[in-house]
Amino acid sequence: MASGIRLRLPATSANLGAAFDTAAVALDFYLEIEAEAAAEFSIVATGRNADLCGRLVDNLILETYRALLLREGEEIVPLAIQMANGIPLGMGCGSSAAGRLAAIALAVHFGELGWSGDEILAEACALEGHPDNAAACWLGGLVIAACEGSVVHAARVEPPVDWRALVVMPADPVATSKARAVLPDQYTRADAVANIQAASLLGLAFAQGRGDLLRPAMADRMHQPYRAEICSLLPRLLPLAGGEGILGVALSGAGPSILLIVSGEDAVEGARAAIAEAIEGACQAEILVARFETLGAQTGCAVVEASR
Repeated sequence: MASGIRLRLPATSANLGAAFDTAAVALDFYLEIEAEAAAEFSIVATGRNADLCGRLVDNLILETYRALLLREGEEIVPLAIQMANGIPLGMGCGSSAAGRLAAIALAVHFGELGWSGDEILAEACALEGHPDNAAACWLGGLVIAACEGSVVHAARVEPPVDWRALVVMPADPVATSKARAVLPDQYTRADAVANIQAASLLGLAFAQGRGDLLRPAMADRMHQPYRAEICSLLPRLLPLAGGEGILGVALSGAGPSILLIVSGEDAVEGARAAIAEAIEGACQAEILVARFETLGAQTGCAVVEASR
């Protein structure tokens, strides 16, 4: 019987504006899990959305864990899980990617599947339908990823240590399916070219610490203009890019949260004040200040480590 396992998986912010379904960056708030084999399934959950995380029915982690072991022809080992969740659900902070990666890592460990880190990541990307959140959660840092069939190609860089992320979260979540439904089926050549240009700048801006490039690199014409109607904070906060130490602004994942990247710790309070003024009268929102996480998924036992 496999020993217990500890997992810590970071939140992520995907798209970063123009790099739709392509890029994401890991943030330093986490889904943390301790699990061991048991006579029956149980979850004790604390932190954000503890009521949803702790249920045994319609639970993404348990459903993915069971389905993978069943598909691989292995015994479904019941687990006793202690969970501390710091990633808000349905807010565009990569909760589903973290949950799926956790489930896969649990199945690999307790089912003794012997999968490599690349195989774990590829399975998560297949389940997610795109590689951005899963790759950044698994590898840490800024990750730009693409899928070639079942193979995931990912390149990562470590964001500048001085940069900070402010995540502005309204009270109500938005389902990813709803955020996808508002997107058009086709785009003009001009919009496609504009996004290619911006997304190409994005990776170099992070790699070279070029904060001056983030505003144009995070400009988007493929998903944000359409999601603004269901993510009301976006049109209020986008104009803040370029002022008060705010280097770039984008919808975080599918929303409704907004990601603002600022130049350093000394810019945080000025950015907070600008955000508060911009959203005054719109809705109540939490502003979460984060650092960029470079380590990615971590484990406290012998499950296969993430490829670096």
